[in-house]
Amino acid sequence: MAGRFAARSTRTTVRGGDVVVPRQGGLVREWVPGGVLDLGLVLGPLRRGPGDPTFRATADGAVWRASLTPVGPGTLRVSAHGGAVRGEAWGPGAKWLLERLPEMLGAADDPDAFVPRHRLLAVTRHRRPGLRLTRTGLVLESLIPSVLEQKVTTDEAYRAWRLLVRKFGVPAPGPVDGRMWVMPTPRAWALIPSWEWHRAGVDDKRASTILRAVRVAARLEQAGAMSAEDARARLEVVPGVGVWTSAETVQRSHGAADAVTVGDLHLPGIVGWALAGDRDADDSVMLSLLEPYAGQRHRAARLILLSGRTPARRAPKMPRGDIGAL
Repeated sequence: MAGRFAARSTRTTVRGGDVVVPRQGGLVREWVPGGVLDLGLVLGPLRRGPGDPTFRATADGAVWRASLTPVGPGTLRVSAHGGAVRGEAWGPGAKWLLERLPEMLGAADDPDAFVPRHRLLAVTRHRRPGLRLTRTGLVLESLIPSVLEQKVTTDEAYRAWRLLVRKFGVPAPGPVDGRMWVMPTPRAWALIPSWEWHRAGVDDKRASTILRAVRVAARLEQAGAMSAEDARARLEVVPGVGVWTSAETVQRSHGAADAVTVGDLHLPGIVGWALAGDRDADDSVMLSLLEPYAGQRHRAARLILLSGRTPARRAPKMPRGDIGAL
């Protein structure tokens, strides 16, 4: 990729500006955010479990992501240096990823629009000033793992994502030492045999939803340029994609600040406990408590989760199932 670019002088980076330069084996972009930025908080929601083959966080503080972009696979490494952010990318999708680096790091987000009305949220925002809502612009990349997380434990969903990506995806480009993979193309998802879904622990309902989604992958990816509300409406046309799944998707693909997750097993109780001491709150109670944050309800929920104020567990964890062992 770098061979296509002739070496040239670059303009000086200024606050709010950036510079893109070629580098041996890849491309580099430096960008200066307009405020405090915490890479872990911003990009953390894109990680699907500690063994996610598309995501790595290294000891030097850098975050690596392998993505299937509209122009092909790409690997992105993001690191912070002083007040600037440095993005390095490899593969056919390198330029696409770097062009969208600011939005991925929350440049389109407006954290000042959030006005805390509970002391817990005010304190948490003060302690976590680097929180921004990411916007990847990639719909299918967030939709498929969200479908895998329907009605199962996170361990089961993370295992399925890990096995399927490693088996049917492609090795990520760049210096990743064979440790990262790019998720399968829509065609590759469509060609996964039924027994491989079973071995990965994915039941027929979730597998069928994914197969229906990849058949209209082009139409779904077009939703990346829509508003979050319109994108959710398009996603929910696909049978098997409901309000829970569409919210989980646009939170990442669109940086949707108001897309609160409805239908979650744990979130209503966590929000109810944090804001009203009600651990038995349901969706209606949760939405009522979040009403003062209309337009910013997802951000409010993120801050509640980051606060660590969650009710004590009253029962054992739901046992992890493995239909692949049947």
